[in-house]
Amino acid sequence: MAFSNFPQSIDEINPRRWETFAPYFNDLLVRELDGSNVREWLTDWSLLLRLCEEAGAMIYVEKSLNTADPEKEQAFLDYVNNVEPQARVADQALKERLFELDVSDGDMVLVLRNMRNEAELFRERNIPLFTELAKLENEYDKITGGLKADWNGEEKNLVQLGLFLKEKDRTVREHAWKETMNLWLSQRRSLNKLYADMLVLRRQAAANADLPDFRAYAFRQKGRFDYTPEDCYTFHDAIEQVVVPAARRIYEKKRQRLGVDVLRPWDVLVDTSDKPALRPYINQDDLIQGALNIFNGVDRELGRYFATMAEEGLLDLDTRPGKALGGYCMTLAMRKRPFIFMNGVGVHDDVQTMLHEAGHAFHVFETAALPLYWQAEKPMEFAEVASMAMEKIAAPYMTKENGGFYTASEAARARIEHLESEILFLPYMAVVDAFQHWVYTNPETAVDAANCDATWDALWARFMPGDGWAGFEEARMTGWHRKPHIFTVPFYYIEYGMAQIGALQVWRNSLSDQTGALAAYRRALSLGGTKTLPELFAAAGAEFRFDTEMLTELVTLVEDTIETLEKDV
Repeated sequence: MAFSNFPQSIDEINPRRWETFAPYFNDLLVRELDGSNVREWLTDWSLLLRLCEEAGAMIYVEKSLNTADPEKEQAFLDYVNNVEPQARVADQALKERLFELDVSDGDMVLVLRNMRNEAELFRERNIPLFTELAKLENEYDKITGGLKADWNGEEKNLVQLGLFLKEKDRTVREHAWKETMNLWLSQRRSLNKLYADMLVLRRQAAANADLPDFRAYAFRQKGRFDYTPEDCYTFHDAIEQVVVPAARRIYEKKRQRLGVDVLRPWDVLVDTSDKPALRPYINQDDLIQGALNIFNGVDRELGRYFATMAEEGLLDLDTRPGKALGGYCMTLAMRKRPFIFMNGVGVHDDVQTMLHEAGHAFHVFETAALPLYWQAEKPMEFAEVASMAMEKIAAPYMTKENGGFYTASEAARARIEHLESEILFLPYMAVVDAFQHWVYTNPETAVDAANCDATWDALWARFMPGDGWAGFEEARMTGWHRKPHIFTVPFYYIEYGMAQIGALQVWRNSLSDQTGALAAYRRALSLGGTKTLPELFAAAGAEFRFDTEMLTELVTLVEDTIETLEKDV
């Protein structure tokens, strides 16, 4: 390393000031560079990017842990205003300097392709637009993270209210659902305005980059070199033909078991068995110990990875007032460690979230040996294979016999719930993705929230079977408000669907050869972003295709497995 006095951790810097990072960018910009020292130069640049990324990641984590803390919000805004814009400009200058050389290292082929794409897309006049977008995205987190209702004298946030949708008592479920919808509808005007403002900025960013619309921009920005919008439509059609009928069968079975005339929105999440609802754990410590036992059963080294996270305080799993919604795994690039954030309330969904986010965490550990920052940047379509496959690979180890959470019967119920959710998710994914294709190719129409409502409603009718929303049309048509990705990470959703198809193939392989499937999975994770999407899928033992034939094979496997598991309940 040629840097002098380079920080060894973000604890040694002020991440809210550009002056913290500027000397190192300037060093790289003026340092003599030729073929003899390019690798050292890249190594230093890589280290600097790791420092920048971890600084921003920790500021985001701290802000999402407490959306009501003004100091944490200000730290986030300082980073967004003072550091990110300058870092984008400086990073672009370093890319342009690199391109003056003929760099063709074998392990740099995809890195250079991605860099050139980013450099070609870069426009300095877009930087203030993305700064404003980051502020608007933060506003969405503040609005939604602050929603709460009185429940028998206690304040409950959206996650806590969602817990009651699992209750056996239908009147409790209905009350919780209506309270939740009322909270969302109370912010309807604010969220409509917020989204319209976002669309204007995103449309301008695409125009500044000389692209016809934000969809074209997003595909370039996300490095989607291996598929096109038309491939997304093919996937949507296959879901409509194969998965929607399977979802209809699941909903009908649930309706019959509940003994109701119409399956209402507050009925879709409840366990229809006559046994008590699954309550796998009480608090974060219980969840950590049970998850650790499961991962030790899957693979001792994966268990060691997870234990490291617990030991180093890299897990924040329980919900609480003011905490941002959702769950994520954040990469702390300097330390080469992951951080898992989630909103656990003691239900089986939390166990699935834990397994899911741990798959992302294992990806971070497996790529730690890659020498350069960019090589560890895996395409999101495969990053989600890491998480979704882990949910399925770990499923056989959830029983108390293995130190997990459930009796054999409870584990069968949990697996059925999860496998059914795999089928039910894909139509919803198609709604979210198709909605965004429409939004960003019809920008003038989409700025009117009424048109967004109508389009969402039409897509819901196409992909989501059932008429249980009668009388609650307002809540149904504003469902796009309740999907954070639509607001904060536009066009990031098809990845989940593609990854689910890959993960189901990894799981299929594990049914006949658990050891071989796990070894292939880990090898594929260790490749990071050094291979194309089709190559990464192939390394994991899967095909990168999303046609009717593939979906038919996998849906049949899921339905057959559910039928077998039902005998053990």
